[in-house]
Amino acid sequence: MKSFEFFAAKDSNHAVTLLAQHAANAKVKIIAGGTDLLADLKFAAHGPDVVVDISRADDLKNITMTEQGLNIGALVTHTQIMRSPLICQLFPALVDAAHTIGAVQTRNLGTLGGNLVTAVPSMDSGPTLMALEAIVTIAGNGGRRQVPLSEFFVGPRKTILKPDELLTEIIIPKQNVGKPTHFLKFGLRKGQALALVNVAASFWVDWEKNAFLAPRIALGAVAPKVIRAPQAEAYLEGRTITPEAMAEAGRVAVGDAKPISDFRASAEYRRHLVAVLTKRALEGAWALAQTRRLEGSNGKRNA
Repeated sequence: MKSFEFFAAKDSNHAVTLLAQHAANAKVKIIAGGTDLLADLKFAAHGPDVVVDISRADDLKNITMTEQGLNIGALVTHTQIMRSPLICQLFPALVDAAHTIGAVQTRNLGTLGGNLVTAVPSMDSGPTLMALEAIVTIAGNGGRRQVPLSEFFVGPRKTILKPDELLTEIIIPKQNVGKPTHFLKFGLRKGQALALVNVAASFWVDWEKNAFLAPRIALGAVAPKVIRAPQAEAYLEGRTITPEAMAEAGRVAVGDAKPISDFRASAEYRRHLVAVLTKRALEGAWALAQTRRLEGSNGKRNA
């Protein structure tokens, strides 16, 4: 392992200051839970010159409801997501996705922000957040900016973050709070496996017409980054909710995917999984919508 300078940030503002001081003249890496970076430091041929530790930044560890929506700090761990009453009630799909990430030790240390910044196409946290049209807040020396999560990913292990910028929070917009959503992952084994394909689907229901409203489908591990399935979404918009429509949306979603063949699966098999998992994710979101309607909560937009 190459030697490097180490700095511990007191909070997010201090972290941004440290990045501004060092990013221009050195290769800087941020460490939080360390579940990805520590492995990279051990095996990468060219390590960083500076490591900024943000694990003590308590202002990045909150889960709160605000006027903008549900705000999740970048340092919230996967275990915190699984244990949050707010998330369990409103977004069980986020809990399901967190549960599939690594082992218990990984979930205890690994952070939501770290999972997103690593930008692996098969990440498990990305599809659900994309299906809920999440927004991310980015802090830098020039201030803070917000961008849709769909624009945050550039390619494999690449994001729009500049060297002196920090991901601080993930926001699920107010209009999507409580939106019925379902997440599914298919891997070569039940636990601690990278996804061959993962899918999340969300939609509101027009109960008068029994039709899809604002359907959103996100796919992982089938393109250089987590992607939406716009053709499948357009097919479902306003359409009557039936098993046949869900199955057809799965077939249409195959056209939105760009899978590759590798040692874990062929592109053909991944396309098959896209069709099957998209259908099942839609079925899961529909089941949740029906349950919430019976309970009298959030089965319809603004209900």
